[in-house]
Amino acid sequence: MQGQAGRRTPSEIPLEMFQHLVDLAALELSEDEAEYLRREMNAQLRAIGDLEAIEVPPDTPITSHGIPYPPAVRPALRQDHAETCPDADEILAQAPERDGRYLVVPDQPATDLE
Repeated sequence: MQGQAGRRTPSEIPLEMFQHLVDLAALELSEDEAEYLRREMNAQLRAIGDLEAIEVPPDTPITSHGIPYPPAVRPALRQDHAETCPDADEILAQAPERDGRYLVVPDQPATDLE
């Protein structure tokens, strides 16, 4: 399957690559869960391949889609403005440990990635 600019979408995730992804994500999956997830991921890759196979004229803008949404029908953007939370002190008081207005959280051990 050829993607945009000649990239090729793989048609299936090999078992070794899938296991590497599971290890990187630090997932604990049973054999059945792992097989289900790999099967679903491969189905997604096939769907992407099907989409890549659709002929699109080269002059079609990359962000176009089938539903027009011109500025005339879009709602106006609202102004962003910051609001302080009136209950901030009450919320912070519920934390098990604080340092001033900061929450203290337990240190998480780091794991070196290969």
